[in-house]
Amino acid sequence: MPEGHVIHRLAERLATTFGDRQLEFSSPQGRFAEEAARLNGHRIELAEAWGKQLFIDVDHDDPEHIVHIHLGLIGGLRFTPYAAPTGQVRLRITDGITAADLRGPQWCRLITDADRDAAVAKLGADPLRPDADPEPTWTRVHRSGKSIGALMMDQKLFAGVGNIYRAEVLFRLGLDPRTPGKNLARSEFDAIWADLVDLMATGVRDGRIDTVRPEHTPEAMHRQPREDDHGGEVYVYRRAAQPCHVCGTPVESTVLEGRNLFWCPRCQR
Repeated sequence: MPEGHVIHRLAERLATTFGDRQLEFSSPQGRFAEEAARLNGHRIELAEAWGKQLFIDVDHDDPEHIVHIHLGLIGGLRFTPYAAPTGQVRLRITDGITAADLRGPQWCRLITDADRDAAVAKLGADPLRPDADPEPTWTRVHRSGKSIGALMMDQKLFAGVGNIYRAEVLFRLGLDPRTPGKNLARSEFDAIWADLVDLMATGVRDGRIDTVRPEHTPEAMHRQPREDDHGGEVYVYRRAAQPCHVCGTPVESTVLEGRNLFWCPRCQR
């Protein structure tokens, strides 16, 4: 599932690509045809991300004027030069020059302002939003007996954080992912938040997740670059049984609440 930086990049791309242009909305697949027809010919007023959810606010006087998208595990929103659509395109947005095609989302629906507010109210603080307030997240983490590894995957606490950022931030800070939230010091929570803000902003800028420090890059360590569908240089994510870049200890993995968890047993005691 795409992590939050991907959704923020998509929101930025929608704004910069289509600006204040009159747009064609359609549903070549047909499953969003009625909703797309209502939006056709209008402009995008605002595209914004909250965690892993994308909201496209269309300049329309219809109460239902916001396209709410969650890509889920297999969804994608891809920008290409305008051409006839191919495959199962749920929603196409185009200005006749560029087309943004949505395929396979977990959901794509037309909602009201009140619906959007209700959806956002369920989410935790998003490290990529300048209006994010991590204080309520700290309060809930500090009271919880669940592991910080589990808590960081809870979208009601850390909106937009996924498996990669969870594993990598905890490694970078030397924190055992199995540590109960109530055992974290405030300084440790603040360090987690600050590292998420920094790394995820870099992900938005570069379009990939890179978490290794300069001294641990392939060039610095004279090692082969990582080969993985997710791309980017990481410390522990999907590196089970491989040597830690810092201490050489084999990276361990287990399943935590249905998701694979990776950590170094020496660096993260």
